[in-house]
Amino acid sequence: MNLKGKTALVTGSTSGIGLGIALSLARQGANLVLNGFGDHAAVVAQFATFGVSVEHHGADMREPGEIEAMMSFANTRFSGVDVLVNNAGIQHVANVEAFPIERWDAIIAINLSSAFHTSRLALPRMKAHNWGRIINIASSHGLVASAGKSAYVAAKHGIVGLTKALALETATTGVTVNAICPGWVLTPLVQQQIDARAMTERISVEQASRELLAEKQPSLQFTTPQQLGELAVFLCSPAADNVRGAAWAVDGGWTAQ
Repeated sequence: MNLKGKTALVTGSTSGIGLGIALSLARQGANLVLNGFGDHAAVVAQFATFGVSVEHHGADMREPGEIEAMMSFANTRFSGVDVLVNNAGIQHVANVEAFPIERWDAIIAINLSSAFHTSRLALPRMKAHNWGRIINIASSHGLVASAGKSAYVAAKHGIVGLTKALALETATTGVTVNAICPGWVLTPLVQQQIDARAMTERISVEQASRELLAEKQPSLQFTTPQQLGELAVFLCSPAADNVRGAAWAVDGGWTAQ
């Protein structure tokens, strides 16, 4: 797959899944607009060997005005977005009666509404050029639920629904819209959960990993950000021209149960 001359915007891409996808797209020649918090200069430096242009925009994905500014930045710097990866997300765990209202609002805004805003702003140019890719990073929780994660489950189910609706709206164009639904992915945030579990239960990190996986993921293997990045590359390829509205599970059998 050659994405030279294309521009990809990946939200929530300064670490974890988003960074893995951005790196895979850069390997195929795509210029990048990264988004997220933290030391973005160090993140941008990871792309130095790919011979592509990489910019960072720190838009807060809760704020429609900042999202509009980020999309305008991409239009000014790169003449628009060809590949849009909606990855930004946060989590909070609590039963619904104890769920903080502000956390619910933030999760829905970042995990769901932000994808609406980026998509509505990216689609006119994609349609005009008759080529584009929107890849929404959903979750196994976009297909099935878990207790204590009502806002996350609602948002991720919403992302899958949004994906299907946009895929139908673009069905006769060169724009495709699909969702990737990962299960447990070994990211820094998940590693923190494993380490905390090991400490709390006074078990090894290896045992904590096995126990975490055994609860949901039959393969007992983590998916890697790099694997998700390669799937994103495939969805950008001509082989995926007629893959539309898919909710592609990468979950080690989680949702097959």
